Amino acid sequence: MHLTQVIHKAAREKPTEIATVFKQRRTTHLQVIDRVAKLAGVLQQFDVKTEDRVGMLAANSDYYIESIYATLWAGAVINPINTRWCCQEIAYSLIDCHTRVLFIDDNFIPILDDLKRLSPCLEIVIYCGEDSAPDGTYDYETLLNLSEPIEDNHRSDNDLAAVLYTGGTTGQPKGVMLSHQAILMNALSTLAAAQRPEINVEMHVAPLFHVGGLATLFQSALRQITQVILPYFDPKLVIQTIEQEQVNETFLVPTMLQMVLDCPDFANHDLSSLRNIVYGAASIDETLLKQAIHALPNSQFMQVYGMTEVAPVVTVLPAFCHTIEGQKRQKLKSAGRPTPTCEVKIVHPSTGEECAFGEFGEITVRTPSLMLGYWNKPTETENVFRNGWLYTGDGGYLDDDGYLFVTDRLKDMIVSGGENIYSSEVENAILSHPSVQMCAVIAIPDAKWGETVHAMIIVRDKHSLNTDEVISFCRTLIAGYKCPRSIEFRTEFPLSAAGKVLKSELRAAYWSQS
Repeated sequence: MHLTQVIHKAAREKPTEIATVFKQRRTTHLQVIDRVAKLAGVLQQFDVKTEDRVGMLAANSDYYIESIYATLWAGAVINPINTRWCCQEIAYSLIDCHTRVLFIDDNFIPILDDLKRLSPCLEIVIYCGEDSAPDGTYDYETLLNLSEPIEDNHRSDNDLAAVLYTGGTTGQPKGVMLSHQAILMNALSTLAAAQRPEINVEMHVAPLFHVGGLATLFQSALRQITQVILPYFDPKLVIQTIEQEQVNETFLVPTMLQMVLDCPDFANHDLSSLRNIVYGAASIDETLLKQAIHALPNSQFMQVYGMTEVAPVVTVLPAFCHTIEGQKRQKLKSAGRPTPTCEVKIVHPSTGEECAFGEFGEITVRTPSLMLGYWNKPTETENVFRNGWLYTGDGGYLDDDGYLFVTDRLKDMIVSGGENIYSSEVENAILSHPSVQMCAVIAIPDAKWGETVHAMIIVRDKHSLNTDEVISFCRTLIAGYKCPRSIEFRTEFPLSAAGKVLKSELRAAYWSQS
């Protein structure tokens, strides 16, 4: 199984049909494969070899998709970079997996000099924006026009395809290594997990650096449908694009869906083409679902649950469970049932024994789409694998019908607006401030984002600190969305016998009322 197979097949079977739409550009399947083969030739000219890492630091675009396929075509490995990271975080990911070549757009030109200074491994920067290439970069279209196409390398199966960085419980991101087989098998299994309506046009709203966006890309490519790409999420742009391009399906997190429904322009556009909304990152609130069903009567809804380490989908909650009749089965709060190629087992956190139906424990997963491991982190890899099962760190249970309910996050992960934020990473940033003695970061409920980051801080003796100072300091070290939205100054924390902060007690005051 090789990921470039999908564009070979589409070019052969639907050569003149539109493959991608981005702003005013429309590209056929045949044009896509021609441009990908030439762009792979560009990478070869820059001495990109088998399994070299190639970075993408850009907003969504047709160029982004071409760069993914060209990297794989050349036999190399994609390193899609989180566009919400600060310069230091970006540099870490480049250095960690020794990324020599980077695609970059206009959004990140202002930090390019700093990025080069912080990332000595970076040698070649290819500008894939909409203006003229700045000094120190190569122009995407110019390179493409001067290049000759090369033969597909046909890397496949367990060959490394991607290194996707995800938040680390030790304060540093971990590079999840995904193979060609893992990504493609997961895409096929997700499509087979639940019946979908006929889809001709998919709209990409989720960022392509995220495993969810990447998964949607390959699911769409397998179906040989038109992929409409938005550079970023904007409710008004989403509504306009659905009507203009007759979009049939899109992936949203519940927060995005709420913002679309609340957009003042919503009632002024015909969205009847939208047949399927796939959502993830959190279960959907019944009030929001009822609002969405009323506002989008032609649309059905599906939930997916997963993680980067599984490429990414583990379970799917089908459309039927969202209907008025289906809601009577009480599955709406579940994450759905495992996909055809995925096994889920609940393990008791203390004994390691498999739990009975309805019994809470750690969610473990076994599937052909498991990651190869964490890049250059053998200890962390060994810690999550046992006898072929991935121990996810998420807590939950299976009901008698085999539906998975995710009830807790054993790793203290915060999910805010669909973004995963690790509390330890935020804590490490705060603790580096000279006035901070101790801190604990937790999720607190938020009506708009689901959860937000709340920091509790003990200040050192004879030091002073205020909320604005803490947040401003954090913004120099971590991405803005990870920074605390609220600060609480305390004189002590509840501690366990081992001296660990009891976050369960800290959370109780905020979640007992929710």
